[in-house]
Amino acid sequence: MPADSQKVSNVLFACTMNAVRSPMAAALMRHLAPPGIYVDSAGVRAGALDPLAVEAMAEIGLKIGQHRPRCFEDLEDGSFDLVITLSPEAQHKAVELTRTAATLVEYWPTMDPTAVDGSREQRLAAYRAVRDQLVERLKQRFSGISGPHS
Repeated sequence: MPADSQKVSNVLFACTMNAVRSPMAAALMRHLAPPGIYVDSAGVRAGALDPLAVEAMAEIGLKIGQHRPRCFEDLEDGSFDLVITLSPEAQHKAVELTRTAATLVEYWPTMDPTAVDGSREQRLAAYRAVRDQLVERLKQRFSGISGPHS
C-alpha cells in the first residue's frame, strides 16, 4: 500500500550514475510534492550530467543543469525515510547500505534512455518517456501530487 507523502519527510532517488534518472526524479519530486519533503539523489557511481536529460526537463520548465552527479558515499546525510531506486545496481547498493536502518527501499524499474540508439529526436523521445513515466509513478506513490504543471 502506498505511503502518504505527509509521512515521508526525506526521500532519496538513486540510479547507476546519478546523471539521468535520479536527478530527473528528484527534480520532479521537488516540483510536484507538497512543501516540507527533503529530496536528494545519488548514484552507485558519479557520472556526468546528460545534456538530453537537461533538455527533457527544461521542456516542462524544470532546470537540472546545475546538478552535479555524486555517489552514495558523497551524501552528507545518509538517513532517509525512503530510498527509491531506478536501476538494478542502485537497488543492490541501497539494500546493502540500509540493511541496519529503518529505511524503506522501493525499486522502480526505469529504462536507461542512454541505451537508445537512433537520431537525436529518437533519443530525446526516450528521455521524455522516462520523465513522463517518473511523473506517473510519483503521482501513484504520493498523495498531493497532481502533474508537472501544478
